[in-house]
Amino acid sequence: MSLLDLLQTTPAAFIGLCTILGLLVGSFLNVVIHRLPKMLELGWQQQCAELRGEAPPEQERYNLLVPRSACPHCHHPISALENIPVLSYLVLRGKCRGCGTAISPRYPVIEAVSGILCGFAASHFGFGMSSAGAILLVWALLALTAIDFDTQLLPDNITLPLIWAGMIFNLSGTYTTLHDALLGAVFGYLSLWIVYWLFKLATGKEGMGYGDFKLLAALGAWLGWQMLPLIIVLSSLVGAVVGITLIIAVRQGRDIPIPFGPYLAGGGLIALFWGHTLTQSYLQLFAQ
Repeated sequence: MSLLDLLQTTPAAFIGLCTILGLLVGSFLNVVIHRLPKMLELGWQQQCAELRGEAPPEQERYNLLVPRSACPHCHHPISALENIPVLSYLVLRGKCRGCGTAISPRYPVIEAVSGILCGFAASHFGFGMSSAGAILLVWALLALTAIDFDTQLLPDNITLPLIWAGMIFNLSGTYTTLHDALLGAVFGYLSLWIVYWLFKLATGKEGMGYGDFKLLAALGAWLGWQMLPLIIVLSSLVGAVVGITLIIAVRQGRDIPIPFGPYLAGGGLIALFWGHTLTQSYLQLFAQ
C-alpha cells in the first residue's frame, strides 16, 4: 500500500500527518511574522533613497531564510534541536539556552494553533483538495493575524496571492463556483471600501486600512460572495466585544487603533468550517 493510499483510507494517519505538518509550518510562520514587516520596511527605505536620488544604503542580506535564526539578545544560533515546535520551548522552559532570556510564548502558541487547525481541517474535510486549500488558508490567516497585531499592516505579499489562490482552488468548485468566487472578491473589496469612505467623509478619520479590503476580497474569493455577510457580522461582533473589553478592562484609549484584520481572519475561519451550517440554521430560524 502506497503512502497516498494509506492517507486516503486511514483518516487517523491523514489527520496526524496534517497536524505534524501544521506544527512544522507553524515554526516557519513565526519567521514570516517576525521578518516580513522588517523586509518591507527595508524595501521602503531603499525606495525612498532612490526617489531622493541617493544611493540605497548598503544592507546585509535579510530575507525569510537568511540570516539564520538566533536569540535577539545574545545572538546564540538556534540549533535544529532547539527549534522543534512546542517541544523545544517546553524543554528549554521558555528561555534562551545561551543567555537565559525569556522567549515569547507566542512562538509555541502559533505552532500549536497551526497544528491544531491543520489537524481539524483534515478531520473536517477529509483527504482531498478541500483539506489542502483549508490548510493553506489557515497558514495565511495565522500569519496575517499576528502581523496585523504587531504592526497594523496586512502585507500585499500575502493578501494578493491569497486572492488568486482562492480563484485557483475554485476553478474546480472546491468551495464555491468560480463565478461566485469572482463576485466574492469584487464585493468583498468594495463593501469595506464603501464603509471606509463613508466613515472618512462623516468623521474625517480613517476607520480601517486598505489591507482589510484585500483580506475580505481574499475570503470572498475562497468562500464565495454568499459568505461575505456572515464573515462581516462575525468579525464585527468579535471586534466589538474585544474593543469594548480593552477600553473597560485595560483602559485603552478610544483613539488607539485596533486592528480589524484578525477579526476578519477569525470570521473567515468560522465561515470556512461552519459557514453553510450557520447560514442554513439562520434561514430555517426565520422560515418558521
